[in-house]
Amino acid sequence: MSIPLNPRTLAFQLLFFISYSVLLVTSRTLPSISIPDDSHSNSNSQVFIWPLPSNFTFGNQTLSINPDLSLAVSGNGGNSGFLADAFDRYRRIIFKHESKLRRNVNVAYDIEKISVVVHSDDQELKLGVDESYSLLLGKGNGYSIVGEVTIEANTVYGALRGMETFSQLCDFNYETKTVQVYKAPWYISDKPKFVYRGLMLDTSRHYLPIDVIKHVIESMSYAKLNVFHWHIIDEESFPLEVPTYPNLWKGAYTKWERYTVEDANEIVSYARARGINVMAEIDVPGHAESWGAGYPDLWPSPSCREPLDVSKNSTFDVISGILTDMRKIFPFGLFHLGGDEVNTDCWNYTPHVKQWLHDHNMTTKDAYQYFVLRAQELAISKGYTPVNWEETFNTFSDKLNPRTVVHNWLGPGVCPKAVAKGFKCIYSNQGVWYLDHLDIPWYEYYNADPVEGITDASKQELVLGGEVCMWSETVDASNVQQTIWPRAAAAAERLWSNPESTSVGNSTSTVLSRYQYFRCLLTRRGVQAAPATNFYARRAPAGPGSCYEQ
Repeated sequence: MSIPLNPRTLAFQLLFFISYSVLLVTSRTLPSISIPDDSHSNSNSQVFIWPLPSNFTFGNQTLSINPDLSLAVSGNGGNSGFLADAFDRYRRIIFKHESKLRRNVNVAYDIEKISVVVHSDDQELKLGVDESYSLLLGKGNGYSIVGEVTIEANTVYGALRGMETFSQLCDFNYETKTVQVYKAPWYISDKPKFVYRGLMLDTSRHYLPIDVIKHVIESMSYAKLNVFHWHIIDEESFPLEVPTYPNLWKGAYTKWERYTVEDANEIVSYARARGINVMAEIDVPGHAESWGAGYPDLWPSPSCREPLDVSKNSTFDVISGILTDMRKIFPFGLFHLGGDEVNTDCWNYTPHVKQWLHDHNMTTKDAYQYFVLRAQELAISKGYTPVNWEETFNTFSDKLNPRTVVHNWLGPGVCPKAVAKGFKCIYSNQGVWYLDHLDIPWYEYYNADPVEGITDASKQELVLGGEVCMWSETVDASNVQQTIWPRAAAAAERLWSNPESTSVGNSTSTVLSRYQYFRCLLTRRGVQAAPATNFYARRAPAGPGSCYEQ
């Protein structure tokens, strides 16, 4: 939706265009590749903002930014603590070098202030929250108001996206030792293409410390991703504290590799301050062997440790208790119930389960459906919308709760089938968006299309978006960031930006230099992003060379 500009902003915009109309250059189609220098050279018509905004114009001026840049807020939501905290974070990023320098108080700077207007004081972070914003950046002169940056948004979360964009416009000049903005004046009007732009992180196959998870979430905000899908538990380990069933985390690898309720709350709060929702996943009935370490009765038998025992009501009592506790921690409306890769063979070989199947006139396939649907009912009763991996849809789509969000992963073509039946869908085709597949090149992430094969606009709207998935069989704290980045950024731009603005299909000639630049921006911010053009992801550089050419 468009942002209703207030009179002050309209006046600013009018003066902005009058003052600089001669300088403005519309940039909607990117030129052929050129490796950027470290100063955003004015002769280079590339625009190094990632993801690329929906609409923008720019000029040919270079403006200096006062290291004592001040923040002015207004609007019903202007007093949000999220804004002040974000301003402090971005100041540390933008003026990282200047904090070490002796400041010359006699220098006159072009930009002295950043003004943020937030119209709504509603800070609920829900799926589809308005993340649109406009950004105006120009130099004050005799015909215009004082030089400043103005970000206007309907919500605080749109303002956060605008602050990220502003931070990417700022560049440290090593010769003048000042922060500058090139190609000013800027006018940007921006909003995301998809409401769900996610990254899944598996902390069961390898435990990741809280600080590492925070670093991942922080880096997500740089690429304007907005859902952290936390795959907390799997068959290998159960690291999360569940107060109602305190023995469950006996399934953790060790007593040191656990997450307390307070840890989980901290992750949710940390993510929310960056406009990122946390969607938790409790995968049932498969991938659940670790549950039995604390409660062996959840196993059908010692030799049949998963799927969970479908024949006992106590199994569903445990799931209900987990969901009750999760609702107190994870307020996001979506909750992932898994449902993938369920091998039901041993249910047939476990006497009491086999008898239960016989008594209820069920096959193991029927019992799988029964388990998934009962778990969905429990999640809905707690106020959640259930998300399930696509096997549930592929196996019994006509029986799924109509509120189900189908999560594609096995390959292409699932979202078209799901939306045709009225389901919402999340795209994570493993052939292009699984980060643990180290041989998938960046441009395949970039060229993937969540709505491929869906021509009806009303059906396209049922595709919420997508996420890249970081399964952790071969990932731990030592290599997680360089496995995620920079390839996750390629998917992030696909989920945020309009394809017509980014020249999809010609990515190697029009996007690569921007992609390389963003990878180097990540490394400058302390994110261990691997070289952009590695044949295998996360490998070290093959030899000496510039960050911008690797």
